[in-house]
Amino acid sequence: MGEWTDKLKGRVKETVGTATGDRELEAEGKKDTLKGEVKEKLEDAKRVIKDADDEVKGRR
Repeated sequence: MGEWTDKLKGRVKETVGTATGDRELEAEGKKDTLKGEVKEKLEDAKRVIKDADDEVKGRR
């Protein structure tokens, strides 16, 4: 769930930064959005590994 909040927070900062001309805030928003995306991919990878492990354990 943290990835969702990071992405949302990032998009808000990015939008406000763009609207106000605050390049620093815009960059910070992009960073937060990317952080959320990375967290999401890591969670997906964990899920795939756990599912594969459960499948292997089920075959024994």
